[in-house]
Amino acid sequence: MIRYRKLGYVELNVSDLARSRRFYEEMVGLQPVDGDERRARFRCDGDPYSVVLHQHDAPGHRASGFMLEDASQFENLHRRLREAGTPWQELDAAECDDKQVARATRITEPFTRATLEFYVPAAGARPAVFRPTHTKIQRLGHVVFSTPERAESVAFLRDVLNFRESDSIGEGITFTRPFPSPYHHGLGVARARGGRPLFHHLNFMVSEFDDIGKGLNRAGRQGAPIVFGPGRHPASGSAFLYFLEPDGMTLEYSFGMEEFDEVNPRAAQVLQPTPENFDTWGSPQDPRFATVGEIQQAQID
Repeated sequence: MIRYRKLGYVELNVSDLARSRRFYEEMVGLQPVDGDERRARFRCDGDPYSVVLHQHDAPGHRASGFMLEDASQFENLHRRLREAGTPWQELDAAECDDKQVARATRITEPFTRATLEFYVPAAGARPAVFRPTHTKIQRLGHVVFSTPERAESVAFLRDVLNFRESDSIGEGITFTRPFPSPYHHGLGVARARGGRPLFHHLNFMVSEFDDIGKGLNRAGRQGAPIVFGPGRHPASGSAFLYFLEPDGMTLEYSFGMEEFDEVNPRAAQVLQPTPENFDTWGSPQDPRFATVGEIQQAQID
């Protein structure tokens, strides 16, 4: 059984790094860590970094890293991948050093084509200090992909990677959590509107409800389109606000989320795909919501 701690980092491709660097700092409220003309890293919690932006022609998802509970989990992970016939690659020492991790394994999830990395932190690493500016971000929340093969992707996450299903809304989206993380979801899989997988959105959990309202007004001042919300998701109980970053990818602030016990958690629910089960407050979705974001597929040697 593979055991995790959390979603640790997400790497995105952006078309104009300088523009995006300003947006993720000034609008989103991330703390810059380091960077150059090709890459910028930010943090939003006590980890060395949480979000990495890469200069690239096609904006979208580059990689997501899930922190394992400890190094012994690599044996469980590699065994399950072998049994499933899923190619995997261990990162070499140079790449681990660059990512500031002790060890990591990379795969391409077969049905979303998303690059997923599983890692343990570097030995002796001291907790970093996140200094909030205008938004009290609590943690990196979750990442969501869309794919025509939603059910197959959910089965892979559940049966191979030991992610647990929390809830689904019809056949539109399924929310999963990396066991035994208590939070309602760390990775979601939505049904693609088109014929190919896409990056859906990235979430930041905030520690105060006021951050939702402040984010709404700040987005208005900075010209960041609001594409859904403010509202409340009945599945997780989260209050939310979705907005677009400069390339048109969807980001989310959320406040509050159901937490599951490791032992004897409640059973997953399948909610009817009604508007009220996406948002009890009745906010309309902008057609641009979750429509931009290519998925860069890693080449696994």
